Amino acid sequence: MVKIHERKFISADPDKCVGCQVCEYICSLTHEKAFNPLKSRIRVVRINQLVNLPVTCRLCEDPPCVAACPRDALTQSEETGLVSVDKDKCNGCGWCIEACDYGAIMLHPDSKIVYVCDLCKDKGEPQCIKWCPEEALDLVTSDVLAQKARITAVKKLFQEALKETAKSA
Repeated sequence: MVKIHERKFISADPDKCVGCQVCEYICSLTHEKAFNPLKSRIRVVRINQLVNLPVTCRLCEDPPCVAACPRDALTQSEETGLVSVDKDKCNGCGWCIEACDYGAIMLHPDSKIVYVCDLCKDKGEPQCIKWCPEEALDLVTSDVLAQKARITAVKKLFQEALKETAKSA
């Protein structure tokens, strides 16, 4: 069994993402054989004119989407953490969509069955990462993501300290 901190998921660097949506298009092409971002398992969220953030499944420990499903259509692999959807059990009620804190589960526009990122398990590597022209996407563990957040926070604190030092000098 893989521990949660060892599970890898797709993470995005908002400083690098330009909102081109190549990740959405390559995902829909890979899984659906169509260039249609509405059929993508990754979604680029535009926060403002300059900030974009691709969102996909974070492989939560005890995922609320799985717990919310009244038909037991969603399961999580103990080995990989990937969430799978049993298409025969899912009726598209959307409880899992509502339960996901990241907005990573979508309702397929044609089949009306939910779907979620599978890290392109059949392709060997996530195609969105491979094709991102800005290298804004990466496959990380929660430990790596936490370390990146600490480094960013320390850099901000350092900059604030420099400003305070300059004011008092």
